[in-house]
Formats: sequence, structure tokens, C-alpha cells
Amino acid sequence: MPVTTHMSPEELQIVPRPIVAWAGRYKMGDHTSPHTHPRAQLLYAVEGVMRVLTPNSVWTIPSQRALWVPANVEHHAFMMSDLEMRTLYVTTDVPVALGQECRAISVSSLLRELILGLIEEPAEYPVPGRGEHLTALILMEINRAATHSVEIPWPQDRRLQTVCHSIMNSPGVNRTIEELADAAGASARTLIRLFPKETGLKYRQWVQQVQIADAICRLGRGESIARISDALGYASPSAFSAMFKRIFGIAPNQYLQMKTEN
Repeated sequence: MPVTTHMSPEELQIVPRPIVAWAGRYKMGDHTSPHTHPRAQLLYAVEGVMRVLTPNSVWTIPSQRALWVPANVEHHAFMMSDLEMRTLYVTTDVPVALGQECRAISVSSLLRELILGLIEEPAEYPVPGRGEHLTALILMEINRAATHSVEIPWPQDRRLQTVCHSIMNSPGVNRTIEELADAAGASARTLIRLFPKETGLKYRQWVQQVQIADAICRLGRGESIARISDALGYASPSAFSAMFKRIFGIAPNQYLQMKTEN
């Protein structure tokens, strides 16, 4: 169970302020039940990695990123490590450029400090005052933040869901599409057709997205690059590093350095 430092998320929904903040602490393996909020939500972990499930996607969110969840979108989270969560709840009348779709954004050093600063304020912070200025700056930083398409699109077809669950549970196991098809009670041709139809990605592209998400979780837990590349079935750490850099634009050791700096 989380240890919170402010009012409960339910109580915060009705506080008469455009943006309010909540803090919680979770252990690795903790999870939240599927739920919605009348406010939009920015999910951010100061430390740790979480996996957030929405109706159409699975998102892996490390400490350098946050997830924008619009109001009334069902979601639930699994903690992939010990996690210090900070959440912003934003009223629907606040103009946010991220719109009505879930999006992962970069968290700048300034946005990080602004979120931590708002946590220090009372939920119903004085207006005018420090809290009001913090929320104005927070909104500016959110609106200028870079977005990232790192979600794992989730299918609705039950046969394909069976296959996707199997891949996510063991992302480093090299299985052929025929082996996966047999387990799901479908033909390989059907799965090859369903992947782009249901997820927008070809089979190998979808598997790579899962492996990237797993790598982020492992990096967040402090695992070595050699251990991660071996766990994901890469021939060498350099092969894994090349794939990682192609996706993120930086090498895994640079990612680890960013994590340390945060």
C-alpha cells in the first residue's frame, strides 16, 4: 500500500484549484486497481519504474518521463521497482496541449523541481501565492515537453492477447510465430495479419517494443547492460546497445547516467 503525504486522490478531485499534487510510495510488485479520475492526471515517478495499462496500450514509465492520462480514462499501474510517485491532477478546463490521448512526455529538471515544489504546498494553496505561480510554470513546462511514442499497443482480439501476454511475460525467449500460434489456437498467417490490424505494428516491431520496455525496467533497477542483453536474447551487449540507441537516440550507459543525475 502507498504511503501518502497529502490528501487522498479522491479528496483531491474536488479541491478548488486547477492543479493539485499527490505523493505516494510503493514497493516493487505493488499495483493499483483499474480506475478513473474526473481530472486529467500526470503520473510521474521521482525514483523507480512503473508500467501503466490503459484500454489500448501498455506504457513503461521511468523517472525521466511522465504519463499524461486524460480525465475519465481507465488505467492501472504495476510497480516494476520500489517507486516514489508524484502525481498532478489537472481540471478539465485547464488548456493542456497534450489533449485527450495518453502521452508519455520528457520531464525536464525544471518540471521535476516544480512538481516537488507543489507537493510542499497545501492542497488548497493560497491564491495569489507561491502555489499559484508553481502551477502556472508547471503548465508551461508540460505544454513545451517533448512527447515519446514508446507505448506498447494492446490488441482487443483474445487470441492475439494470449500471444502478447506470453511475449510480455518472457520477452527474452526466442519463439517462432508458429509456436505462438499453436499456443493461441490460431494459424501463423492469422497472427501475422492480426498484429498490424490490431496494434499498428508488425510482429517483430511489437516484440521489439516489449523488449525496449523490459530493458527500461531493468535499467531502472540498476541491472548491468551485459545482464540485460543476455536476458533479452541479444548476441552481445553491443548488439543490444545498438538497438537501444536506434530507438532512443542515446546509448544505455548514457541513459543510466541521466537516471543518476535525476
